[in-house]
Amino acid sequence: MIKAIFFDLDDTLLWDKRSVKEAFAATCRAAEERCGLNPDELEEAVREKARELYSSYETYPFTQMIGINPFEGLWGDFRDETEDFQKLSKIVPEYRKNAWTLGLKQLGVDDPDLGAELGELFPKNRRKVPFVYEDTFQVLDELKKDYLLVLITNGSPDLQNTKLAITPELAPYFDHIVISGGYGKGKPDKGIFEHALSLVSLEKNKVIMVGDNLNTDILGANRAGIKSVWINREEKERSEVEPSYEIQQLSDLYELLDKIND
Repeated sequence: MIKAIFFDLDDTLLWDKRSVKEAFAATCRAAEERCGLNPDELEEAVREKARELYSSYETYPFTQMIGINPFEGLWGDFRDETEDFQKLSKIVPEYRKNAWTLGLKQLGVDDPDLGAELGELFPKNRRKVPFVYEDTFQVLDELKKDYLLVLITNGSPDLQNTKLAITPELAPYFDHIVISGGYGKGKPDKGIFEHALSLVSLEKNKVIMVGDNLNTDILGANRAGIKSVWINREEKERSEVEPSYEIQQLSDLYELLDKIND
């Protein structure tokens, strides 16, 4: 009998990819108005330069371990206490400016001032568009009646709490919120799942993990011996990581839980 459900946050409950896409679109439209660049081409160029820059910094191994992606670096402040986060916090203003400046330059516009301006505009735009999947709250409402709910999210506590703050309805559903940057290691490390188990005082066969990412959510749950549910909204191909179950939308959880608990 399942007693608790562990949920991932980004692109499981929050539609982070859409929020990032909308923030890029708004920021690139501002560049189009200024210098006539094609917004889609600029977005592609900035994404490419952001990935390249992000992986070049000394903080990259840390961000990989905690699970912070390049586009979170384009809007997060990382005002967290540890030395690694403080290093990251010092890097991000220059990172933002350079990612946008190099993206502009790739399209023939050499304008560091505009790059800096867009680098500061993107975080403002990202904070304005906190998208949630349309079935998120309905599903959590139902599940909250019968299960302990735990959020296990990779990232900086400062940034993940910002995401929760701009979607204030979400956090109250959860009995515990575990953020990898606060724990010290991110999914797929099995330790963060074992930590969550200890918080709810349950054996691993009494919980399931629901997430969208095979290489973090599902792999980590598998390593910890926890049943895993892959939410595959985009009909992606499976990798070598095998979830215990696969669903297409959150509302499919009702039927699945009935089967598991039968």
